Amino acid sequence: MNAKLHLDRARLQQLYREMLRIRRFEAKCVELYQAQKIRGFLHLYDGQEAVAVGVVGALEPRDAVVATYREHGQALARGVPMPALMAEMFGKEQGCSRGRGGSMHVFDAARRFFGGNAIVGGGLPLAAGIAMADARLRAGAITACFFGEGAVTEGAFHETMNLAALWRLPLLLVCENNLYAMGTPLADAESQTAIHLKAQAYRMAAQSVDGMDVVAVEAAAARAVDRVRAGGGPFLLECRTYRFRAHSMFDAQGYRTADEVEAWRRRDPIECLRRWMLDTRQAGETALAAIEQGVDQEIAAAVAFAEAGTLEPVEALERFVLMDSVPQEQPGALP
Repeated sequence: MNAKLHLDRARLQQLYREMLRIRRFEAKCVELYQAQKIRGFLHLYDGQEAVAVGVVGALEPRDAVVATYREHGQALARGVPMPALMAEMFGKEQGCSRGRGGSMHVFDAARRFFGGNAIVGGGLPLAAGIAMADARLRAGAITACFFGEGAVTEGAFHETMNLAALWRLPLLLVCENNLYAMGTPLADAESQTAIHLKAQAYRMAAQSVDGMDVVAVEAAAARAVDRVRAGGGPFLLECRTYRFRAHSMFDAQGYRTADEVEAWRRRDPIECLRRWMLDTRQAGETALAAIEQGVDQEIAAAVAFAEAGTLEPVEALERFVLMDSVPQEQPGALP
């Protein structure tokens, strides 16, 4: 069984730190977006941090991660360096995608973080392909694919579920059910709103978990990962969560009430873990203040790195559009 299930003070405080890094990183991104230092689209993850931290915490470095366009949380949890991620937000060539991806296309091959995918459900078939390749080439590795409940209406979801089950791929499908596909309430789009039950049609194992509880998410993810890694076939994990901010910076949020948002804010995964640690003496105010100060310093350093970065030269913009030519005198060599 995954050792991460054995929680102690150090692990609990690490979970708190990882969620706080995501929350405060994105809060800083909002400031920078409003100052027009970050441009383009910006989809925030606040409220859903327990899902990224809990699931990624159950993975190993050899595993792969495929995410959505709301992927800052998964990227940070996976270990993408914050300076490289912030530089990517700025569009600087020091970014993890050389400034070409921005907020929606974060990529880090060294950490097996394969997007950031702007198309709803677009990461699902990619994850199936990665899992199939790993089953043949990288013994014991699994692929975790994050997607929202809105992707469940896409044909790619059902095609991926079918093939994953048919071929028994080492694939962990993580549905971040935040109740709204952009602005469409789940009940208005799905006759079966319990997403994990959809796995029954494919004879796939599944579970639903409270996505606002990082300990519960990590425990459920660890069990699922162990099952998949042991050859038990794919697994669908539904994490019931909620985003506190709008779908994007341009969303007026006319589809939900302030009272609903406030009710969910009372279940804030970061604040709930903080209060629980204080109440059970797993951490004191001094220890938590030190964590918070360290996170703020890390963010400040990341912003300074991004601001000092450079934009890619105009003459290089056509690079990477097509594969560079391989010199004929060196067959098989990479440029």
